[in-house]
Amino acid sequence: MSTTSEPGLRVPRPTRPEAVGAGYPFSAVLGMADMRLALLLNAVNPAIGGVLVRGEKGTAKSTAVRALAALLPPVDRVAGCRFACDPDAPDPRCPDGPHPAVPAAERRPAALVELPVGAAEDRVVGSLDLERALADGVRAYEPGLLAAAHRGVLYVDEVNLLHDHLVDLLLDAAAMGRCHVEREGVSVSHAARFLLVGTMNPEEGELRPQLLDRFGLTVEVAASRDPAVRVEVVRRRLDADADPAGFAARWAGEDAAVARQVADARARLDQVVLTDAALRQIAEVCAAFDVDGMRADIVTARAAVAHAAWQGRDRVTADDVRVAARLALPHRRRRDPFDTPGLDEQRLDEALDRAQDEHVGSPDDDTGADDGSDGGTGPDDGPDGGTGPDGGTGPDGGPDGGAPADAPRSDGDTGFVDPTGRAPDQSTAQPPEPGSPGPDDSPRDPRPVAAPQHGLRARLFTAPGIGEGVPGRRSRARTGRGRTTGARVPASRPGALHLPATVRAAAPHQVARGRAKGPLRLRPIDVREAVREGREGNLVLFVVDASGSMGARHRMSAVKGAVLALLTDAYQRRDKVAVVAFRGAGAQVLLPATASVLAASTRLAELPTGGRTPLAEGLLAAAELLRVERLRDPRRRPLTLIVTDGRATAGADPLPRAARAAAVLRATGAPCVVVDCESGPVRLDLARRLANQLAAAHHPLPTVTTTPLAALATAGFGAQRSVV
Repeated sequence: MSTTSEPGLRVPRPTRPEAVGAGYPFSAVLGMADMRLALLLNAVNPAIGGVLVRGEKGTAKSTAVRALAALLPPVDRVAGCRFACDPDAPDPRCPDGPHPAVPAAERRPAALVELPVGAAEDRVVGSLDLERALADGVRAYEPGLLAAAHRGVLYVDEVNLLHDHLVDLLLDAAAMGRCHVEREGVSVSHAARFLLVGTMNPEEGELRPQLLDRFGLTVEVAASRDPAVRVEVVRRRLDADADPAGFAARWAGEDAAVARQVADARARLDQVVLTDAALRQIAEVCAAFDVDGMRADIVTARAAVAHAAWQGRDRVTADDVRVAARLALPHRRRRDPFDTPGLDEQRLDEALDRAQDEHVGSPDDDTGADDGSDGGTGPDDGPDGGTGPDGGTGPDGGPDGGAPADAPRSDGDTGFVDPTGRAPDQSTAQPPEPGSPGPDDSPRDPRPVAAPQHGLRARLFTAPGIGEGVPGRRSRARTGRGRTTGARVPASRPGALHLPATVRAAAPHQVARGRAKGPLRLRPIDVREAVREGREGNLVLFVVDASGSMGARHRMSAVKGAVLALLTDAYQRRDKVAVVAFRGAGAQVLLPATASVLAASTRLAELPTGGRTPLAEGLLAAAELLRVERLRDPRRRPLTLIVTDGRATAGADPLPRAARAAAVLRATGAPCVVVDCESGPVRLDLARRLANQLAAAHHPLPTVTTTPLAALATAGFGAQRSVV
């Protein structure tokens, strides 16, 4: 039945367990105008290169993507073909081919394939049946998820948590339209054209800029802060849970209208004219934002054409270019892992207006702003141009669509959500101020510390031995990729075949198996898989001394510069990072283990300094964090970097307590590195003593980073001897 929490808001209960999470209509997704527009433009022209949706949890990212597949036109395929070949143009290299000249056809809905984060490479690209290949001499190929997604949608939730080599593989297939499988001397190739959609929560880590650039469009989403909008979102979700079929029927008309608009736009796409003036405008805007390469120009042009087709126009206008640039450029201006993602929209408008004034303002130019004479509308009217689900004629526009007349509008001009989702500039750079280092018991210095110098390169620190962690680029490990170092009996389904070892295992049994001549007789027990050694990612734990003894502005700037270089190195080597800081009376976990080095750098920039030095508390906090992370992720080996001058001044018997805490940290078995920050003519070598207690490597701060050769060439070798 139902319960009532307040007058006018009834909270229905689902009528059956499977009702929760049932298919949610695309048109019922409230707000998120940029996300819906980017998805629809890729539905019109998958050659744009897919969509990456970035945003906080609970913002309908997955809901919108799953609902999109229902709007795509159905596809005809060759009957019985596992690779969904088009009967009008079958793939001549299809593994299930060759197909008849006039093959039988069958119709199916556009596929929606979801790629799990933990999927193996064999599951993604397909796999070969090694036992049949060896025993029967046949090439048996089992299609993977890329084949299943052909001519449909491939959805990767939490794409930032997917292994980098799988992301590379997906993007290569999306760009080329084919999947190539090269395994054990057997080559298979099949068509793989799909609409690629990835969603991610930036709090859990970032994609590399090289991978970001491969996505055609990127949008930022954030939940509305308008209470009226939030009430309507909850009301719709509860209605959908209580009566999925009725809720879907209520929005079926709007979904059907959007589906027709997608089909019409696809049919119109080839007739849209992209004039030379529009191309010049695209080129000038991309150059103004100093993006690398030409992919931004190409993607912006394709998106502008798709937007014109979506709006029902036969030529690209300045408004189409504006919308396309706003979706295609934000993630391409990011060059450093610590750059704040997003785009300054005011600067974008200025660049677009400047380009339009130069090339579109002439009287004889036909790419000026659309005056509406062709029936289209500009982007300010929402993603559907006034004819889609939020264009004023659907459910959000009044009672005729089934939604309340006073329901909040979900188009792009309501102002209840920042469509870019961009974060404010968080630069903390401040000019250094004169001052001298205070004593250990000095109060907290409220002034921000001078920003560390960028461009330093970190020394490589690795965990000893050979691990079996997740693939990365830091420490030696046995992984599925890398050089072959041996062979073993597979524990379950064999991975990469080690052919010489397999032959050696089968050779002694040939007589018993009745072989006099002919092919080698193999059995499943003979199969050996290759043992490969590559590199793994580690958990890099930063334990940073932020006490008064470290609080001198020039010294803390050097420390932050070194840690920033180490964070950059951790980002490049696919590590997780965590940050513990100690000062005053205790220690604090500034950042739990995460793949987001951007979050780590932000916490580091905000790190206050001052007070006494509770070294023991810092070491114990590090030991506890390592214990918890070992339970959460036992395969990922830790590496602890302790950045301190070795002093301990807080509490009773600070140095003996620090020694006992060092013994606790040492007992965890985690390798440690002590970065010695002591400076000045008088040195106590306390950090070196701490390193001996931890059985850790000891490195003075100036040796942790190096200056790039480019900086040496710019400033002169003699001027670059110092760290900062």
